[in-house]
Parts: sequence; C-alpha cells; structure tokens
Amino acid sequence: MTTTRSPLAPERFPDLPAIQGVIPRVARARYKTWDRCDLTYVELAAGTAVAGVTTQSKCPSPEVEWCRSAMGLGAARALVVNAGNSNAFTGNRGRAAVEAIAARVAGHLDCQPSDVFIASTGVIGVPLPIDKAEAGLDAAFDAEPCDWEQAAATIMTTDTFPKAVLTRAVIGDKTVNLVGIVKGSGMIAPDMATMLGFIFTDAAIDSVLLQKMLSAANRTSFSCITVDSDTSTSDTVLAFATGKAGNTPLTSPDDAGADAFQAALSDMCLQLAHLVVRDGEGATKFIEIQVEGAVSDDSAHRIALSVANSPLVKTAIAGEDANWGRVVMAVGKAGEPAERDQLAIRFGATQVAQGGLALEGYDEAPVAAHLKGKEIEIGVDLGLGSGRATVWTCDLTHGYIAINADYRS
Repeated sequence: MTTTRSPLAPERFPDLPAIQGVIPRVARARYKTWDRCDLTYVELAAGTAVAGVTTQSKCPSPEVEWCRSAMGLGAARALVVNAGNSNAFTGNRGRAAVEAIAARVAGHLDCQPSDVFIASTGVIGVPLPIDKAEAGLDAAFDAEPCDWEQAAATIMTTDTFPKAVLTRAVIGDKTVNLVGIVKGSGMIAPDMATMLGFIFTDAAIDSVLLQKMLSAANRTSFSCITVDSDTSTSDTVLAFATGKAGNTPLTSPDDAGADAFQAALSDMCLQLAHLVVRDGEGATKFIEIQVEGAVSDDSAHRIALSVANSPLVKTAIAGEDANWGRVVMAVGKAGEPAERDQLAIRFGATQVAQGGLALEGYDEAPVAAHLKGKEIEIGVDLGLGSGRATVWTCDLTHGYIAINADYRS
C-alpha cells in the first residue's frame, strides 16, 4: 500500500458533525497483515431509509448482490464495510461470508438480516474469512463510537488520505445534515460509481424518493469520473436517512425543501467523486474535460470519456506536454459523430486548434504554463449540436504502475 499522500489532497480533513441516529465504530479484523483497523460497523436507528447504486460489472461481488436485494425493502439498521478483501469471484464461500456477517449483526441488533448492508473492497478472488469477520464484528460491537475521520480511514485500501464531505439543506424550519465518506483510488471508471461511498443524513425522506435523488446525483458525479477505465466488481454507494432531524418527511419531488435536499445531495456526490480522482493512484494532475457542441449529451459524455481514458492523453498531461493532437485522436476514436473540420480544442483558456488544424498564430507558451499546474482543463467543441458533458480524471504516471504491480504484497 502506498503511504505517500497525494499532492492533490485537501490540506485537512473537514470538521463533521455527528448525525443523529448514526453510530460508527471500527475494529481490526486483520484481513491482511497490516497494523490498522479494517472493519467499519455503523449502527443505524430503527426506521432508517436506504437507497443505493451499484456496479454494472457482470461479475459483481456477493455483497453487491446482497445490497441490491436488501435495498428493495427500503429499511436499514446497520452497515458493515470490510477493507483488504473484496470477497468477489469467490462462489458459495463468498456468499456464505456475507450471510454470516448479516446474521451476526442481526442477532446483535435483534433485526432482520436484510436490514444489514455489507460492502467489501480489496483483492479479488480470495474468500472473506468468516472467522475473522465475526471476530472483527464482535470487537466492533464492544468498541467506543469513533469519529468520521476514523471511519473514513478504515474503509481505505490504496487510498492515500481519508475522504469526507459535509453539506446541509433547509427543509421547512429544519436544517438537515448530510455527511459522506468515500474510498477509491484505482480501478476507477464511470460505470455507476467505481468505489465505495456512504452517505448519512438525519433528514426524514421516503426511501423511494431517496433512491430517485441518489440516482440523479450519481449521473452527474460518480458516473463522470475515471482514473484508469477499469470498473470494479464491488462498486457501491449507499445513502441512509435516519429521519431524526424532525423535518416534515419528504415523499415527493414537489414537497417544500425537496429541491434543496437534492441540491445538497448532488453537491455532496460531486465533491466525493472529485476527491476520488484527486487520490487517483499515482496522480499529480486533476483534469477536467469539457465537451460541447455534440449531437447529444450522451454523445458528449462518451467523447469526454474517450479523452479522459486515453493513456496517451493522460501521459502527455503527466509530462506537461502540450500535445493536443492526442485529444484529436481520442475524439476520433470515440465512435461518436464528429467532423474533423469543425472540431475545436483548447487547453485552459487558450484555443489551440480550430477548423481541422492548429490555430493560426498559436503560441504554445501559455498552454505549457497551464500544464505545469495541478488543475488542468481541456475543452472540446464539436460544432455539431447542443450536447455537452463534463468528465474528471487524473494523469497517468509511473506511480500508478508501481502501486498496482505490488498490490497483492
């Protein structure tokens, strides 16, 4: 595991309030030979609503399948997150581990196993050891409640810093809090979420409406990031609403305060997604790719991803090389409508190409200066329509290779 903090990390962990009806605890299950907590257990008040989005991988983990089934019931009493072992591609042994965890927590809380949500992250193909999971849970049951920084650090794998965000919304005469934690650094591609993320709020909101709002927030945040184009088998984002804020429950998008809650949730998801990119394995540059003038928003999104996932574009940015021809290449290979002689490209505020060739009088100096910074912006205008999209990624460096070559050690 890497220990060098990403140069794109925030200066400090945010100050986060406790969320009424949410009690996080951490423990050492010792899934790997490391001297750190690797099991997070969060107890949730009775009546907590839940929603979630999960990976579109065709090889999902048993935890993902469990959460999908449990989400349909709309209620939650606990969350368990295991770090260091994804329990994916482990057959019946993996399913048995998930069932054992749910049963252990259900017995502790006197609730239904389906009220227990489970996520795991780490190496694929190694069954989660049930004995370690159960011992870790027993330790967590007896542990003192922890703060959000401890909870965020415990779910990490190759992450270099704990990630969390606070947003608020006003519903009627009540202010509700939303706290989110996320982990993710590698195996990040926008096919739902591509990491583990957990959002906790004291708002009172119907689970069906919460699901609609989370799905909407996901489309413009987690599904718009990529580090390496690889989609995990374990991607899960869950939102839990305890209802303890005392607001009039939200049941419809037309309810007073629903717009404010949606805005706070969407803002949180976008901030969390950006934190994942800023901790991309080996990353030194945070890259925003804006595409406009496409035939549709979906087409713009696919073109933006083609640019964001191009190893040649990402290595050029890492090397601070103003090689805009690689952006042309990435647009051309996307399989989307594009007209060479209408294409325009910019780096930062500097137009570099237009009408199918380099801009007359193009001066590379301001582009080179832009690329020396940590925040990089690439703009693409196809000149075909009104479709637009924004995607975020990071550069590709030697650090990415070193981290992943040694991942299992």
